[in-house]
Amino acid sequence: MKAITMRTEKSSRWAAMLLATVVAVITCLAVANATQTITTPNAVNIPYNLAGNTSSAAIMPATNRPVLVMGCCTTSGDVGVGHVSLLHIPGTLIEWVGLESINPAEITSGFSGIATHIVWIDDSHTVDIKVASADTIRIQNPNATARAGNVTLVW
Repeated sequence: MKAITMRTEKSSRWAAMLLATVVAVITCLAVANATQTITTPNAVNIPYNLAGNTSSAAIMPATNRPVLVMGCCTTSGDVGVGHVSLLHIPGTLIEWVGLESINPAEITSGFSGIATHIVWIDDSHTVDIKVASADTIRIQNPNATARAGNVTLVW
């Protein structure tokens, strides 16, 4: 009787070890399939300091992918921020949707058309990002005095 009991205990140990091995293998497979690749986005920061009634040089957004365009005016008395998600199809169009700076903050959306307004980036809704060509945008300051800030593109 003692031999049967020992054989059963040994079998139980082997079954438990086999079950633990199966669980460990399944866990490792699940963890291996659950990994995620995270890529660091590309970004460019464009500081501006525009004299009155001037525009920046042309800025070409990345093509055939969504680009987050964020702009701000840091000039005292006219501080503001606005942003759009923008799509640039080379030689064809620039399309966007986003949120204007405050006073009032409104949704902005549209597509190409040279000199078309994209987004206000200051409090008084005068400094804006506009379409410069089928492939470029620019920052424009129509005020009589200088305005400064930053525009950042992330893709």
